[in-house]
Amino acid sequence: MPARFARLPFAVVCIATLLAACATAPADREPDHHDEDPMLTDAGVAYETVTEAFITARTPDDNVDSPALWRAADGRTLLLATAKATGRLMAYDGDTGASLAPVGRPGVGAGGFDRPNGIFVVDDLVFVVERDNHRVQVLRLPEMEPLGQFGAGELRQPYGIWLHATAPGEYDVRVTDAYMAGVDARGDDIVPPLADLDERVRRYRVRIDGDTVRATPAGTEGDTTAAGAIRIPESIWGDTTHGRLLVAEEDTATGTALREYRLDGHYAGRTIGEGLFKAQAEGIALWQCDDGSGYWLATDQFKDRSLFHVFDRESLAHLGAFAGATTANTDGVWLHQPGTSNFPAGVFYAVHDDMAVAAFDWRDIARALDLRTGCTAVARG
Repeated sequence: MPARFARLPFAVVCIATLLAACATAPADREPDHHDEDPMLTDAGVAYETVTEAFITARTPDDNVDSPALWRAADGRTLLLATAKATGRLMAYDGDTGASLAPVGRPGVGAGGFDRPNGIFVVDDLVFVVERDNHRVQVLRLPEMEPLGQFGAGELRQPYGIWLHATAPGEYDVRVTDAYMAGVDARGDDIVPPLADLDERVRRYRVRIDGDTVRATPAGTEGDTTAAGAIRIPESIWGDTTHGRLLVAEEDTATGTALREYRLDGHYAGRTIGEGLFKAQAEGIALWQCDDGSGYWLATDQFKDRSLFHVFDRESLAHLGAFAGATTANTDGVWLHQPGTSNFPAGVFYAVHDDMAVAAFDWRDIARALDLRTGCTAVARG
């Protein structure tokens, strides 16, 4: 989500915050919004073109943000995507893109959503981050039965989510929080001073007991140095094998890129893709093998066509980039590595221009960039 910000001294921040009542940003304005539209055609970067396997029906009124896939034991696939403007989850067949009945409704009660953004599927559960309900809601798949929610007491402006199972029914959850220091007289969000950026990621220990969600806050994370701070966070993903978190820094004023943190929440001293991302770093995904090898994928959100950078999982060296024939202005992405009926080597999903979800066959991506299609030395595209 492209961005425009104000950077003011702290004293002015306080005054600007008081002006918020008369100069409030529109309800659908994001912290990383900006008025320019960076174009891939003008960026002068090298990439391969990979044609989409499908793009779902366009529903521009929904303002689609992030996708996630669930695969049933019988092989059926359910592709979900958050619809920020209409307070629901879009649903599609993950193999064909055919539209299914949307899930949920606007509201604050169980099964209601207010500005849903990040989404994560694990086991038979879906975790949905709601920016304007300031919470994460958990539903059981495939019935989409609401089980509970957490974070309402701490989260201020949550966006992205990543989690992993630590035991059966137990999860380590991280949620990015893009709280701001008010708005200025023009209605632009004010990035907090460095000292106040130590809560950019909130961590929870979550346990599912039958149909009950039990969540315990497990601290906050965020570096406060100029090099490691995350001014505008959203997408986050982790790698438990290498003890690594990557967080998208969407602030173009200081340089949009990926911040590398350790799983203990501390800045690892490295920023990935600085100068490589020309528009804005967005959705992140990980293709992984048990031996520690694999690939990171990260989005550069150009308005005309999105660019997807690929990095080596271990070294984080840049391996290349691809763009779809159509897919543009991407926020969230999701990589489903196990095979499905139509995608035997896996599938990469990316939101298209706030109104649809595109699917890329992993075999096509691998062929274009000479990547592996499976976790063996000979499995290459």
